[in-house]
Amino acid sequence: MPPSRSTVRPAPEVLEALARRGPSPVVVCDGAGRAVLVGEAAAALLPGLEEGTVLGPGTVPAWLARGQELAAAAGDGPVEVRGDLAGRTATARSTALPGGFRAWTLVDAAPRDAAGRHPDDEHGRMEFLDRASARLLASLNRRRSVAATAELAAELADAAAVITSSRAYGAEATVVGGRGRPAAVAVPGAELALPGIAEALARFPPAPSRCLAAGRVPARLLPDGFGAAGSALLVPLPGSGAPVGALLLVRRPGNGAFTAEEEVFARVFAARAGGAISAAALYEDRTETMTVLQRNLLPPVLRSTAGIDLAASYRPARAADLIGGDFYDVHPSPRPGGETAVVLGDVCGKGPEAAVLTGKIRNTLAALRRVEDDHERLLQHLNGALLEEGAEDGEDDRFATLVLAGATPRAPDGDRPGGGILLRLTAAGHPAPLLVRRDGTVEEAPTRGTLVGAVPLVTATTWTTVLEPGETCLLFSDGVTEARGGPAGGEMFGEERLRAALEGCADMPAGAVVERAGVAVSQWLAGNDHDDIVLLGIGAPRRPRPPAGPRAPAARADTA
Repeated sequence: MPPSRSTVRPAPEVLEALARRGPSPVVVCDGAGRAVLVGEAAAALLPGLEEGTVLGPGTVPAWLARGQELAAAAGDGPVEVRGDLAGRTATARSTALPGGFRAWTLVDAAPRDAAGRHPDDEHGRMEFLDRASARLLASLNRRRSVAATAELAAELADAAAVITSSRAYGAEATVVGGRGRPAAVAVPGAELALPGIAEALARFPPAPSRCLAAGRVPARLLPDGFGAAGSALLVPLPGSGAPVGALLLVRRPGNGAFTAEEEVFARVFAARAGGAISAAALYEDRTETMTVLQRNLLPPVLRSTAGIDLAASYRPARAADLIGGDFYDVHPSPRPGGETAVVLGDVCGKGPEAAVLTGKIRNTLAALRRVEDDHERLLQHLNGALLEEGAEDGEDDRFATLVLAGATPRAPDGDRPGGGILLRLTAAGHPAPLLVRRDGTVEEAPTRGTLVGAVPLVTATTWTTVLEPGETCLLFSDGVTEARGGPAGGEMFGEERLRAALEGCADMPAGAVVERAGVAVSQWLAGNDHDDIVLLGIGAPRRPRPPAGPRAPAARADTA
């Protein structure tokens, strides 16, 4: 079929926009991808494209046709693609114009030399550095940054290798030849003796660049099937206060040696690439450190305890942090039938600083409970430890609110056929727990106290009760009741709504109660920002149903 034609012309304001683009080759397309204006310079580069034809296979190179598909899906956003064009390396940029039109501008359509390199002109170098910087800064993954450096460097030569330190091998190289894919290889110690490599890996400020004789380049640092090297240039990769590695550029025989000007340009590129690799390595190191710290600060995984049903939900204010200022801990009794200690708290602040204080409080409580089981005395010891540490560090904001619970399973006997749980509750500046009773009523535990770490003397009251089978005690942080949402988006969830969500949870497992409360809070938030949200349920397991007895035989009617 002949290509479809279009008689629609750009509006005057489109032509005005094109007039400001200068002499660069320009093609204007309508919303369907049909060319409505082909500049003289563009027509010379794209002889198969005429006004009225679609930018597609057969009229333009495949890479530009693919770019038109990307532009159609990009809406008003810009699109940039790159590819070969009649022996040239061209970049095509598409931008939206008034009236639904798009303009394609061809830039850097300059011929390459026999070795496939960019021309030695200022425009080509600046364009390469701009493109290289955008790609290098696109990722904070160290291996991807190294691979991108090798691929970009291969455009400056026939092959390139990025040599970096390795914990496993001493050093490793990422090798690229032409348009091939990067390949990682180990570099043995003997090859580190190549002049310049050892210095580049250990010396800072960076050592000078080195032009290497062809015979000195190890085959391991060349792409498979590359053959012999003609000339080589070794350039250090400086990082942020430390060396990153070395960049090896290699040319085939007959393509000439590297000039002094090319060496200077390679060092400029290496400085940008080294900074990007260094930033990625620093990010990975910090991420690894944070992961190790978070592993010890994350809330524990609850395990089943005989006679006690436990469930929890933890939602930090910032999902990326994984940890925050709210926490919970469960310490099962070392002896069967003993008391399981539960703590839920909220420390001052948010983010990593709050998480560090959380870890200290959790560790202190874990140690104190081994020698003290009275809640009020335990809180007083913790209060003294926080005040003492704050005085040493010159900080007065090391305080927290806590609620302590001690759950002891009750063994069934003749008077108590259902078992249940004996529960001690002590709140210290924290919202009092709520209890869901068997009849569906929601009861607030009458326990109050001062927060910990703020004043010399802590006062608190301990309340003791019994959870009958099917009843649940819910501990929660103030991030639940203070969650802001609703129709206006700024109203607090409040305790009354929490109570309403818990009504009807009678005889439910602790996990279902926690889930019901968590869903109610999430629906109220409707995606709004929130503080740390923690819910923890302590439930008395329901009575097991008595096994069904043998079924009586069905009555049979005898007929005479």
